[in-house]
Amino acid sequence: MELMEYIKATEKDLEQIVTMVQETIQTIYPKYYPKEVVDFFCELHNKDNIFRDIKSGFVGVLKNEDEIIGTGCYKENHITRVYVKPAYQKQGYGSYIMQYLENEIGTSNEKVYLDASLPASHLYEKRGYKTVKHERWNVENGVILVYEVMEKRLAKCSTHICYDGKYFVARKNTENGEVDGNTLFAYHQNDNILWADYSGGEIIRGHLVGTVDENGELDFYYQHINEQKQIRIGVCHSVPLILENGKIQLSEKWQWLNGDKSKGTSIVVEK
Repeated sequence: MELMEYIKATEKDLEQIVTMVQETIQTIYPKYYPKEVVDFFCELHNKDNIFRDIKSGFVGVLKNEDEIIGTGCYKENHITRVYVKPAYQKQGYGSYIMQYLENEIGTSNEKVYLDASLPASHLYEKRGYKTVKHERWNVENGVILVYEVMEKRLAKCSTHICYDGKYFVARKNTENGEVDGNTLFAYHQNDNILWADYSGGEIIRGHLVGTVDENGELDFYYQHINEQKQIRIGVCHSVPLILENGKIQLSEKWQWLNGDKSKGTSIVVEK
């Protein structure tokens, strides 16, 4: 399966979008909310509202051949409707849609904000969103919906792949390496400048800094303190591959710049 394309929705997509959004709400939301709140969300994202947003050019869809598996919507710098079909969740498609929306909004805005439902709040936190206030909405039968308004300052990425807000873990490493599957990398990017913090496994604390070329390849220096309280320093070149689930895999060639100055290879994948 190739990386799916996110494109602007048209009127002929309306029925599929409505069905997919309603199915997702009715499948996922009852795990988090009482019936009154589920009904509220179903009405909020009804056919008329979705049709109006499509007509205004605000809606996009992620398609697997002719099947719509996800949708996103934004107005100015406000993301208003992101849903992925239940069968396709937890495979990176929500993050893929969010990245597209953030890239679009970032062409004319420094910040993006959204109203976070409970099922999606963890996704937004992983992407660097912070809660700026809590809101309340009275629904039926005295039930009150409490939700978070979240905000994120957008990085300006000038490269084909943007690493900002992404997390990576090691899948493979040569024996002379110190990173393993318990090491978590938190990446940031602005323009073509890359930096990350990492820790876990044998690593107490680490930091890397480098650049991203137009095609997404990375060149960076890294330094960390390991469990033996040694300072280790190295240099690395990473080549990205977009996996079937839409996430990024990095094939790395690196060399220590202290100690035995040996070389090695590793593979890290987006979490």
